Amino acid sequence: MSRQVESAKHSEPAKYAEPALNRVLLEPLVTAALAEDLGRRGDVTSQATIPANRQAQLQIRARQAGIICGMDLARLAFALVDSQIEFVACVSDGERVAADTVLATVRGNARHLLTAERTALNFLTHLSGIATATQQILDSVADYPAQITCTRKTIPGLRIVQKYAVRCGGGRNHRLGLDDAILIKDNHIAIAGDITTAIKQAQEFAGHLIPIEVEVDTLAQLKLALEAGVSLVLLDNMAPDILQQAVELCKGRAKTEASGGITPESVQAVAATGVDFIAMGYLTHSTTALDIGLDFSA
Repeated sequence: MSRQVESAKHSEPAKYAEPALNRVLLEPLVTAALAEDLGRRGDVTSQATIPANRQAQLQIRARQAGIICGMDLARLAFALVDSQIEFVACVSDGERVAADTVLATVRGNARHLLTAERTALNFLTHLSGIATATQQILDSVADYPAQITCTRKTIPGLRIVQKYAVRCGGGRNHRLGLDDAILIKDNHIAIAGDITTAIKQAQEFAGHLIPIEVEVDTLAQLKLALEAGVSLVLLDNMAPDILQQAVELCKGRAKTEASGGITPESVQAVAATGVDFIAMGYLTHSTTALDIGLDFSA
């Protein structure tokens, strides 16, 4: 669905070729965002200050270096406001760009360009911020085997694109939703009665197609989970020394995933314990937007 042209001067080829999301998934998100912005009267500022037939050309430009994500959402924002707007992309999602890189050129009715501007940039800046933060964290733990995953701590309605942004940054997704896999957490264990009962019931329910992961926060719980035959454990809020012991206990028996308030400052110490995966809610709830603007081209 993208119209691609030769990459801008300061861009690099995408390191991670993540397939684009289908327009069927993206259009409701963009439509809702535009409707929220347009309100009852539309863009009264552009109507008041710009002649109805004025044409213009503008450039979407990265004002800082980062990994780009959200180009199709930006394209849709302009297309849904005015199907006659020409959107010429200069980079693709997943590309690392330098500051001042032109990401796209848009041409068409000036009023309509400005009407779509904020919605297009909101998606681009937010998702590029997630992709950039993901890549930075991956770079910081490159000496360790751990893979970085995101969580379900996402903005309601935006989960599919936020998780897509993590993938564009080189990370992996944990569950997309509650139906993806069985993840037995502390409250499930408390209500079921104990960890062994919860695991047994889950194994009977799951059959051979639904994966099972069990959250533990002590080594004692971990030993019970391993005895029950789980193949993936979520090691929650463990200090690095305890986490390392847990990894040793799991060797050859189960894959390990660390979680619980992990930040860019603490992720290296977690990775050094030898865990297989590191789950970071930070990626989707606390990253900073990448600075991207829309500049008028005289």
